[in-house]
Amino acid sequence: MKVNYKKSNLKFKHPFTISKGTKTHQSALLVELDFFGIKGYGEAPSIAYYNISVDKMIADIEEKKKMIEKFSFTEPERYWHYLHHLIPQNPFLVCALDLAAWDLYGKMKRKQLYQLWDLDISKNPLTDITIGIDTVENMVAKMKEMPWPIYKIKLGTTNDIAIMQELRMHTDSVLRIDANAAWEAKEALEKIKILAGLGVEFIEQPLAKDDWEGMKFLYENSPLPLIADESCVSENDVEKCKGYFHGINIKLTKCSGITPALRMIKHARDFGMKLMVGCMNESSIGTGAIAQLLPLLDYVDMDGPLLLAEDVAKGVEFDYGKIIYSDGYGLGVNVDKF
Repeated sequence: MKVNYKKSNLKFKHPFTISKGTKTHQSALLVELDFFGIKGYGEAPSIAYYNISVDKMIADIEEKKKMIEKFSFTEPERYWHYLHHLIPQNPFLVCALDLAAWDLYGKMKRKQLYQLWDLDISKNPLTDITIGIDTVENMVAKMKEMPWPIYKIKLGTTNDIAIMQELRMHTDSVLRIDANAAWEAKEALEKIKILAGLGVEFIEQPLAKDDWEGMKFLYENSPLPLIADESCVSENDVEKCKGYFHGINIKLTKCSGITPALRMIKHARDFGMKLMVGCMNESSIGTGAIAQLLPLLDYVDMDGPLLLAEDVAKGVEFDYGKIIYSDGYGLGVNVDKF
């Protein structure tokens, strides 16, 4: 096994703002696993508020490169366990390598992963497209620029309700809200009651990730479903969310890859929770990984390639929220040049 890597720094079509800040580009680490000429690809974006940079991922991959390459590859699950213990403090890097291992494995078997798992893609959920925080005029313009069946609206301002009232005037599409932990409990309940009247489908991460008392209050009183994001990072967090959230949003990068995500999906279903997988503005490589999980989900947010002005690969295509799979194997992604 040989591992190669490179940085990417893809520009957004529009500056992307959430309650935590604004980005004009999405930086990421891309990895390639070469196993006797069969190549698998993975990706992990850099997210500032998780304090893992591309440079940190590169430093760790260089430090552990001989051990990463030494493993006798047979299947992705074994490789993930090896990497999880080898690089315990960097789930983002483990994710990139895990995605590459699954891509490699699918190519070895000459199937996409959903085919290996015998999943039925005929009833896949549609993906939303995200509208970042902006002036309400610009948010309306972005919706008109990309007519879509489901929008995820980023909130966390002093003008949240006015924004949503204006947006609702311009679309009959499904609206979802992601507050990115910006609200307080009583404020959140007041807003959620109004948002329910505007036909909002659910609220993602309304409160700070560790405000469990506030989430209990909301869970018992909210007229809308509540989906955990920042409160559900890894496998150990799934059970913690039971009785506080109605569902979880799994991020492959944060939980460290497809391998643990599959276990998180099973655990959440065991607890009767709704399931979503979300993106972190990945290119088509990370988006192709999410696509393989679609039949297992209730909701999905995999709009990275739609928000970015450029891409590093070709993979899934989008047809008004519907995901069209490529003819490839593994993640179904074609990387022309690495």
